[in-house]
This record gives sequence, C-alpha cells and structure tokens, in this order.
Amino acid sequence: MVKFIESELVLLKKEIDEMWTLVYNQLERAGDSVLTSDRELAQQVRVCERRVNAFELKIDSDVEDIIALYNPVAIDLRFVLAMLKINNDLERLGDFAEGIARFTLNTVDFDVDPDLLERLRLKEMIAQVLSMLELAKRALQEENQELAISVFDKDNLLDQINAEAPVILEKYIAEHPDHVRYCLELISVLRKLERSGDHITNIAEEIVFFIDAKVLKHSGRVYEGYPKEDKE
Repeated sequence: MVKFIESELVLLKKEIDEMWTLVYNQLERAGDSVLTSDRELAQQVRVCERRVNAFELKIDSDVEDIIALYNPVAIDLRFVLAMLKINNDLERLGDFAEGIARFTLNTVDFDVDPDLLERLRLKEMIAQVLSMLELAKRALQEENQELAISVFDKDNLLDQINAEAPVILEKYIAEHPDHVRYCLELISVLRKLERSGDHITNIAEEIVFFIDAKVLKHSGRVYEGYPKEDKE
C-alpha cells in the first residue's frame, strides 16, 4: 500500500508541475500581448484556457481518488490537500491570464501609449507576478519553506503599483478624454495582476502548510517576520 500511494503522490506532483508550467506560459503570453498589442498571442491564451480548465478537473479527480483509495495521513494528507488548493489557485491564475489577454482583443482600435504603460509600471508588474510564480514553484520542488515565505514580500510591490495607478490614469484621462474606455480596461488588467499576486501568496501558504504543518490563512499571514495583510 505504501509503495502504491508513493507512486500516486509522485504522479500528482508531476501533474501539478505541468499545470504550473501551462499557467506560467499563459500569464507570460497574456502580459506580452498587452505590452506589444499582439492579438495573435492574446488569442493563443484564450484557446489554451480550455486546457487549463481540463487540467484542473483532472487533478481534482485524481486527488479525490487518492483520498478515497489510500486514506493518506500526516504529511501525505497535507501534501494532497495542499495540491488540491494549489490546483484551484493555478486555475484562477489561468482565468486572470485569459482576462488580461481579452484586454488586447477588446482594445484593438486604440493605439498603445508606451509612455503611459511605463508610468503605470505595467512591465514591472508582469515580471513580478512571473517571478513570484517561479519562486513558489521552486519552493515546492525543493520543499523549501524559506523560499515559500519569501514570496510574501514580493507581493507588496504589486500592491504598491496597483495603488498608484488610479492617480496616473485620472491625469491621463483628463488629457485624453477619448481614451476613457482604454484606461478603464487597463485598470482591469492591473487589478488582475494584483489579484494574481494574492493567489500566488495563497499557493506559498499551502507550501508552508505541506512542509511544516503551519496554517497561515486568516492569521494575518505572519510567519517568522513575514507579514501579509489579508485581502478581500
């Protein structure tokens, strides 16, 4: 029985890794599509969204089978539960990627203003989301809770950029009243990136839970000096 469950857990981790790579690529393509107005990239993201959803359902089913057939306990149970929650967070990140790609498709009639995107620090925000996701992935692969914890501080930059955006866009709209819709769509992109950071910190919490049985959720997210304020 032990050998069987070990092999199932290895397969589950492999599936999560594949899902992770798919979602990372989705976010990267979506971000690039916004920065370059590449509609083909955006369309690729929308098409691949179906794969993300299918992957989530497959992993959910596999987790249910493992619990039903092998009744895991202790660290094995923590691993399975963490993978279930991480899987759901990855699917939400896939949704955000699709929503960001939709911006590119919906604003085809507007010319991208590189200066506005630079002032909004959009490229920096996209890079930070991808960095957090890659760091969390390494934390899981290496079972390293210090790496997982380091994800929390990185989310602060996303919060800061998102908080500064409304003032920048308000001034831009005053100067370019015909770009109101474009700016509103941009706000949505920034919000999705900020929310992506929240979901990646959720993933980091689940990794800490799996490794060290520490539950950070609804606790102010304070762990060894790393605070994370709760989001709505």
